[in-house]
Amino acid sequence: MLPDQIAFSPLSRRLVEANFSGGHITSDAGLLLLREVDRQHRLTRQLAQIFPDRRDPERIQHPLPMLLAQRIYALAAGYEDLNDHDDLRHDYALQTAVNRLQPLAGKSTLGRLEQQTNRKAVVEAHRILWEHFIAQHDSAPAEIVLDFDATDVPIHGHQEGRFFHGYYDHYCFLPLYVFCGRHLLVSYLRPSNIDAARHSWAILALLVKFIRRHWPDTRIVFRGDSGFCRHRMLDWCDRHQVDYVVGIARNDRLVQAAAPAMKLVAEAAERAGCKLAGIYRFLYRAGSWRKQRLIVSRLEHDERGANPRFIVVSRYEEDGAKQYYEDYCARGDMENRIKDQQLDLFAGRTSSPRWWANQWRLMLSAFAYVLFERLRDHLQHTELARASIQTLRLKLLKIGAVVIRNSRRIRFLLSEAYPLKDLFAGLVARLKPT
Repeated sequence: MLPDQIAFSPLSRRLVEANFSGGHITSDAGLLLLREVDRQHRLTRQLAQIFPDRRDPERIQHPLPMLLAQRIYALAAGYEDLNDHDDLRHDYALQTAVNRLQPLAGKSTLGRLEQQTNRKAVVEAHRILWEHFIAQHDSAPAEIVLDFDATDVPIHGHQEGRFFHGYYDHYCFLPLYVFCGRHLLVSYLRPSNIDAARHSWAILALLVKFIRRHWPDTRIVFRGDSGFCRHRMLDWCDRHQVDYVVGIARNDRLVQAAAPAMKLVAEAAERAGCKLAGIYRFLYRAGSWRKQRLIVSRLEHDERGANPRFIVVSRYEEDGAKQYYEDYCARGDMENRIKDQQLDLFAGRTSSPRWWANQWRLMLSAFAYVLFERLRDHLQHTELARASIQTLRLKLLKIGAVVIRNSRRIRFLLSEAYPLKDLFAGLVARLKPT
């Protein structure tokens, strides 16, 4: 039984009290921004068109576009669990965002929906991501870089595809991500009992075919760490005029080939009394390779000794330092994009016993990510232009407001003390169609 008043310590001579009679207050007024972004790009509408809906049309209370928008917007707002929706369904901000005035779907309805997912829906969802990527360019770029990377998603139940991974030392999935800059192109769930590069060859082939259909003259660069340095991948790239910048694991032959240059770097570091690094290029052929390829080595020497690193590249005419520091090291930004997915948008919440339901959760997270990226497009030249998803959620979505609804209007009364009110108002003006 809730008390009529909750008493706190007084301030000066004034009583400090609270109760639960403030009317409808939301903590997520900023979801209206995502609503405008989604209205522009129709992402959840497109997703609804490809999703298998096996419900009886005569008994449907919650249309499919609304269900998908509800789930994606909630992930964007920081609600990772289906259980959250039994309370969220009554939130006026989320209701308004998904264009509904009545209570939304509960956890059971949303859970049953996820179990209907199949392979075809996942393939079609990726097609939507790829077409959306193309649509964000006014003209064909001269060059694009496709970043491939795999990561682990720990699992704790008995889901389909559950295997123990020795490197990560736990049971997990091994999803594959592909980004082009900040654009997410692939979010593909895989079991962990496979090589990290498994499926990447086929996915690269599909991506290249799709991109060249729209941009036949664009230079395509495949980039990945040493886990993707496989002779089939490199051979395929050579045959199809796809350039590559790929890490290669250190071995005795590589170290021996770089030894003369490494000796010079070590001597210079000892004379200078500080860490030094140099770039050395040479030709190398691994046992499984059909030809020699160009290796760019970063030869570093510090107080701990030599620390050489190696990458294999397809272009001979470019500067080695640029190839390593600008072309290869730039892939480190992809790690932040994966963190956005895994930590901030809960792509790792793969708790369903069914494989395709877990894959669909990755896709829901992917579409939430894309909505944030389209929101970021309208934040150029502002203090939030390069903000993380966590920061965007905190500063733009997590806004408290009193919500008043009547027959003529829905009013969101935001705080006078909200520090970003000017930015927020300007953002709405840019998002709302004229």
